[in-house]
Amino acid sequence: MLVITTKSPYAVRALAELARRGNAAPVPIGEIARARDIPVQFLEGLFATLRRAGVLQSQRGVKGGYTFARPPAELTVLEVVELLEGELGTDAAASGPVWSEAVEAVKNVLGAATIADVAEREAQAATAPMYYI
Repeated sequence: MLVITTKSPYAVRALAELARRGNAAPVPIGEIARARDIPVQFLEGLFATLRRAGVLQSQRGVKGGYTFARPPAELTVLEVVELLEGELGTDAAASGPVWSEAVEAVKNVLGAATIADVAEREAQAATAPMYYI
């Protein structure tokens, strides 16, 4: 019905990291994995799927790594989730209207947020002032 595994949150975190580093030069997958505490081999599998789907580009060699094939402002979280998990809520209607509404609500939230939005929110959270009492 509505299954989101650890693949999607990891992928979104990694893509946000890639977006925060800019699109000037390819970013090695090891750097992204270390920055976000994601196992490299796991991230390689996720990025391979996203590369085949046309979300990412890869470059081999000493100056190799990953860049976005499309601007992160045009890539929604929903698109990433459905590329990795399959279409959300395919059988929700069979379970009743409440489940269909729940799936639509999740799709609306994920569809309204882009990878650029996620990266920007993270940057704002990291620079928010800390108040001590």
